[in-house]
Amino acid sequence: MEQLLLNIGFGNTVVAERVVAILSPNSSPMKRVKDEAKDARSLIDVTHGRKTRAIIITDSNHVILSAIQAETVASRFEALMKDQEEKVKESVK
Repeated sequence: MEQLLLNIGFGNTVVAERVVAILSPNSSPMKRVKDEAKDARSLIDVTHGRKTRAIIITDSNHVILSAIQAETVASRFEALMKDQEEKVKESVK
């Protein structure tokens, strides 16, 4: 099976099927999630020194920081899943 890769900015991708949540980083609980992931050594920062605009949680409990807006990442994820669904429907016909 082909793995779908979600673009999270600056040439970085994550396997879309592994994404559990795409969150906005602006609340105190999200800052705690980020700090706890850093302490647990499961934080991946792909912001290239820019402001964190999205936090992506994976099924392996990794926390990924992205400089792309959470809404943009979510819309990319949605489009990727929709395209995959259409490909599956076409292959069934």
